[in-house]
Amino acid sequence: MTQKTVLNDAHRRLGARMVDFGGWDMPLNYGSQIDEHHQVRRDAGMFDVSHMTVVDLSGERCRDFLRHLVANNVDRLKGDGRALYTCMLNADGGVIDDLIVYRRGDNDWRLVVNAATRDKDLAWIAEQAAAFDVVVMERPELAMIAVQGPNARDKAMSVLPESERAAIEALPRFAAHGFGDWFVARTGYTGEDGFEIVLPESEAEAFWQALLDAGVQPAGLGARDTLRLEAGMNLYGQDMDESTTPLEAALAWTVAWEPADRDFIGRAALQAQKAAGVPRRMVALVMDERGVLRHGQRVITDAGDGEILSGSFSPTIGKAIAFARVPAGAGDELKVDIRGRELPLRRVKAPFVRDGKACDGIVDA
Repeated sequence: MTQKTVLNDAHRRLGARMVDFGGWDMPLNYGSQIDEHHQVRRDAGMFDVSHMTVVDLSGERCRDFLRHLVANNVDRLKGDGRALYTCMLNADGGVIDDLIVYRRGDNDWRLVVNAATRDKDLAWIAEQAAAFDVVVMERPELAMIAVQGPNARDKAMSVLPESERAAIEALPRFAAHGFGDWFVARTGYTGEDGFEIVLPESEAEAFWQALLDAGVQPAGLGARDTLRLEAGMNLYGQDMDESTTPLEAALAWTVAWEPADRDFIGRAALQAQKAAGVPRRMVALVMDERGVLRHGQRVITDAGDGEILSGSFSPTIGKAIAFARVPAGAGDELKVDIRGRELPLRRVKAPFVRDGKACDGIVDA
């Protein structure tokens, strides 16, 4: 049965085109997907991300548990409210999911995991937590709204509780402030500044309307996907999965090797792969000729075939962009097979877009 967020009726009143996304009835767009994309890049847009899974952890050994559970090191979170992006791996080093870990207190931590992986994530976390006497609690009664864009913080601040504004205004990136059942994090999935705001479902529709009244326009899954791709951010299930290690998914930076005695799940497998040589890697590509890059297209290299992972037309750049996984020894001469036509691709460095503009070397060869 398809699930609905608490904002489902609000989306329909706004004329959203709804689609099934990981078992959830979600808005793809409310009109022009490209306009929604530009709205976020140039001003402020908001997304209903209440389908994401919020999981709270409690117990005296939470830190020990998380040092074991995820590949990044939560010891880096030196103060309450700090956040860390990481991957949760299986014993073979494959990515079970990517997630954000928030430290709320010494014995109080929060995870936000992907909607499509909810069931397997919860089962895996609970299984691993048992040895550490950590209590795992899903929070389905909470909604989440992401407000993103260069003007997002100012517009969101205008409708957040006045008593909390000073603390929220002072948040550095990848930090959060909680009050009651509200939790405002300076994080996002678009490459723009803004907040991801967790709040009680009972208050979500009123807050959504307040944001609308403040000039924040709604945006759907379509714009969210092109925004995150331009920003060089992976999508679970498309750019990585349990058959892919972080070293093969351009996520080596999320693996903390020090201290050497931290035995996180999948460490031995990653060390073995690193020592043997990673056989394939994820690269960022631009196609200067007309056409669209799509998931599953064949990439032709001098070291064998690869494939397009995430691919789309970039509204900001005006060209097709993509991530692809190719053999590790592949050179710079790359082509894509689009219905029998072999078109040249240009390898670039991600992200494609920063601060609302194409990065150096993206537009021109």
